[in-house]
Amino acid sequence: MRYLMLSKMQDTQPDEKLFADMAAFIEEMTASGVLLATGGLDPAGFKIESSGDDVTITDGPFTEAKEAVGGFALVEVRSRDEAIELGRRFRKIVGDGESVIHQVFG
Repeated sequence: MRYLMLSKMQDTQPDEKLFADMAAFIEEMTASGVLLATGGLDPAGFKIESSGDDVTITDGPFTEAKEAVGGFALVEVRSRDEAIELGRRFRKIVGDGESVIHQVFG
């Protein structure tokens, strides 16, 4: 089962401990084959809307900075519970905030 784990932007700047803890977590997930991809996201982005033959492109940002998704991880795990556990471990490393996890179909 694949899950896309999204984390909202943080108001605080990361410190050396956070970088070290995240590096260890990412290394562990990579070594176990769970982590498929990870990265940060541009908070502005752009939106593409279509209606019939018309396609409109609108530059972001679209939400308040505190609502913007700041990063993602694509993981492959055996169960929803395993995805939740990875999410819990991530939140313990980065501290207060919000993450959203979606199962990826197909």
